[in-house]
Amino acid sequence: MIYGCFRFSILALLLFTGALPLRVDAAATPHKAVFTFGGLNERSGILWVARDVGIFHRHGIDPTIVNVRNAQVGMSALASGETQFHVGSATGTSIGAMAGGLDLAFIAGLINKLDGTFVVNQSIRTPADLKGKKIGVQSIGGGVWMFSMLAFEHWGLNPERDNIQFRIIGDQAVMAQALTQNVIDGAYLGYTFGAQLERQGYRVLADLAKIGVPYQGLGVMTRRSLVDRSPELAERTLRAMVETIAYINNPNNKTSVMRSLAKDLRLSKVEDAQPGYEMMKTLYDRRIYPNVEGLRNVIRLLANSSEPIRRLKVEDIIDDRVVRKLEKEGLF
Repeated sequence: MIYGCFRFSILALLLFTGALPLRVDAAATPHKAVFTFGGLNERSGILWVARDVGIFHRHGIDPTIVNVRNAQVGMSALASGETQFHVGSATGTSIGAMAGGLDLAFIAGLINKLDGTFVVNQSIRTPADLKGKKIGVQSIGGGVWMFSMLAFEHWGLNPERDNIQFRIIGDQAVMAQALTQNVIDGAYLGYTFGAQLERQGYRVLADLAKIGVPYQGLGVMTRRSLVDRSPELAERTLRAMVETIAYINNPNNKTSVMRSLAKDLRLSKVEDAQPGYEMMKTLYDRRIYPNVEGLRNVIRLLANSSEPIRRLKVEDIIDDRVVRKLEKEGLF
């Protein structure tokens, strides 16, 4: 299985947080939960805001939020039971783990479209100019790779045919630096880093949110067995997500949201978080169902290279029991 061989260095941190009880018998005792995420950009800001302003705690969750190197680490952590949730995109890694037999499912969709910026050097003026160029990614099969592949498909580009070379660079801060040092010619970047490079004279080839590609851009993943065993933990988590989306969209909370972004993106000035904050207000879906069409899009893209994924049905990778309950209650 795609996730089976990965062990990782955050084990010590997770063990330090103690055992992670899933009992739901005492409302006064917060439920410990570990959330992993891979995208170091404003898209992951919902987790940071929920932690920093106390929304997780208000819903009875004591969170540990861990940025992992890639989705493979997140899938391995879920498979071993060392974490409870991974907040990330539909990628070759996550969909491959599901196709490989891990009882993993999307229980919510937070961003249900392609988004972010595709930033290039000044010599590139149109998507056709990407032919023969070096493009940075965090990992092959990961979220940045998937965003790039869907954008290329929209533009009629084929990496093999058009000699587009992927270079594994690192997280978005490292990719932005690699672009400025001419190590790569372009890369997908979130709005915060994209705006910084645009101010330095680099070209934003496209705002991917404007090209209208359905995609499960950010979702909450967990094991079906966790939802079966501890539905209250999943429910508390999604209630916190809904409240945090409302919090982000309230203009009165601009300063605290920007402060969270600046801290976790390691920006030198809080003001540098402004572009990311402005986009966060438009990114998150208030109706947090997993995106069926977006997931079909990913399965279709990956099917040519994987027989197990080709056999996968969207219904196999969605568990919307909790979301349906929350909607029935009128939460959104």
